[in-house]
Amino acid sequence: MTPITMVEGRRLALSNLDKVLYPETGFTKGEVLHYYATVAGPLLAHVHDRPMSFLRYPDGPDGQLFFTKNPPPGTPDWVRTTPVPRSEDPRAEQVVVADLASLMWAANLVVEFHTPQWPAGAPALADRMILDLDPGPPATVLECCAAALWLRDRLAADGLDAYAKTSGSKGLHLAAPLEPTPSEQVAAYAKSLAQEAERALPGLVVHRMNKSLRPGKVFVDHSQNAAAKTTAAPYTLRARTLPTVSTPVSWAEVQNCRTPADLVFLADDVPPRLARDGDLFGPLTDPGRAGRLP
Repeated sequence: MTPITMVEGRRLALSNLDKVLYPETGFTKGEVLHYYATVAGPLLAHVHDRPMSFLRYPDGPDGQLFFTKNPPPGTPDWVRTTPVPRSEDPRAEQVVVADLASLMWAANLVVEFHTPQWPAGAPALADRMILDLDPGPPATVLECCAAALWLRDRLAADGLDAYAKTSGSKGLHLAAPLEPTPSEQVAAYAKSLAQEAERALPGLVVHRMNKSLRPGKVFVDHSQNAAAKTTAAPYTLRARTLPTVSTPVSWAEVQNCRTPADLVFLADDVPPRLARDGDLFGPLTDPGRAGRLP
């Protein structure tokens, strides 16, 4: 029998709690749900009022993966949705994970959480900029750290504060809080930064996606600032071999990284980090920290 749980007055049927989703560690669906309940505060702060896309992996990362922007079939009527018109569907809507109940409902579907750089009600008006640093083997997160430090200082020269998190995969994400700015302008600025980084660090950075250019270098992916693109949310679990988390990190951790393992964080690592350091991505939710594009 599927257990029924009350979460903030909502009845949730949480299924298959003993199902192993990450065979390498034995991490179960029940542990996935417990993780999200534990980090709900900071996670909800970062996805607040943002349309959500889901990468679903109900049978674990080795099973079928599918990406959806539309509300999944069976979405309860109490889960908030918001209009997100698309050219192929002007009446399209997406889920907004607005509270603990909707977070646990979504987590029960076994998903990665992805959001755009703009809030609901203001499509294509970004309040943050994202740079996705993706290493091309044999480069690793160590090369991403070197590129991130250069980009941090370059953004600071333009009056913008940057914050880092692991992607939960191989690389790093840099985020800068912005005064609301059209996504088109943010995307153009981000591309110019990536191009400048390539000129300054030609042996380390590329700004184009071409696979032939990427071995041993860091691809600074600026394209996620386009209005239609999304990025893995802070604190989301990833559909990888291990239950890795897209985890905010300090600049000291970036600067002191000596092996790729130094910046791999599993679900069990994150709550102690939050207890010790707080939410290192917290400034992104503070309008007073928002900068203006030059």
